[in-house]
Amino acid sequence: MTEIQTPRLLLRRWQDDDLVPMAEINGDPRVMRWVGDGSVRDLEHTAEAIERWEEEWDEEGFGLFAVELLASGELAGFTGLSLPEFLPELMPDVSVCWRLGQQFWGQGYASEAAHAAMEFALQDRGLERLVGIARIGDDASENVLRKLGMAPERDTTHPEYGFPLRVHAIDLTQYQA
Repeated sequence: MTEIQTPRLLLRRWQDDDLVPMAEINGDPRVMRWVGDGSVRDLEHTAEAIERWEEEWDEEGFGLFAVELLASGELAGFTGLSLPEFLPELMPDVSVCWRLGQQFWGQGYASEAAHAAMEFALQDRGLERLVGIARIGDDASENVLRKLGMAPERDTTHPEYGFPLRVHAIDLTQYQA
């Protein structure tokens, strides 16, 4: 079982007990504002999503980690690596992603978790390049991408919803510099 520990977080595979707290995160309109079409997701959709995330681990050797606070054991959300299939122009790039409950915002958890996922991708999984995708206007996500050392590469449009996206990227040589 793949686990990564940071100073404050445990990144781990998904467990049955994670379903309800992740569904609460996915059901929060403030959390989901910048995700997809902005609609909230229910318990059933969250269960299907976790199942897909676990399948990606099995198929690709990477995926989305559950993010647990070491101090309390609470599920804060997820971080990890995913194939950005919704944006075919980026394939076969791998994207670093995260989603945290709003009570965990503004404390550096997203940057800490995403940095650990990026290190996992570039050092453990041998990927040469990572991208990060944020909706233009989602300043908090763009700030995390900058903290990761990713540079804006190009702007594009979400093929299904039509809103503007900014693609950031980093390669192994930039990461090691």
